[in-house]
Amino acid sequence: MKAAIIYASVHHENTKKVVEAIAGENVVDLIDATKEKERDLSGYDLIGFASGVYYGKFHQTVLNFALANLLANKNVFLLCTCGGSAAFQSIEEVVKSKQGKVVGKFSCKGYDTFGPFKLIGGIAKGHPDDKDLADAVTFYKGIIQK
Repeated sequence: MKAAIIYASVHHENTKKVVEAIAGENVVDLIDATKEKERDLSGYDLIGFASGVYYGKFHQTVLNFALANLLANKNVFLLCTCGGSAAFQSIEEVVKSKQGKVVGKFSCKGYDTFGPFKLIGGIAKGHPDDKDLADAVTFYKGIIQK
């Protein structure tokens, strides 16, 4: 099974830590949506989208990448890091518009100093931690074994 994860990790590299943990133990192509706007995804059996949560949405570069490049009827999994609550709706809407199938979702805490959290020194300090990263790897292995 050939897999890719398209991600954006722009503040504290929370999401990058998660996707690199998965790629460190599995054969997965990592595509940074902040650097690549287009990629042929036709050769991938499984596609992940990963982002921090910004005011309740995935990072706009990931949403734009998915809109431009996701092909119809692909199996997709979703990953997010967040200081508060997980928020998948923005990316789920894009996947649905492409008739994709979401085969799993994973979220974990991520150090967050975005917006008003900067005033208090951030939230979810120390995350993602080793347990979060191990849980992400376990989640991914569970998907590819289905």
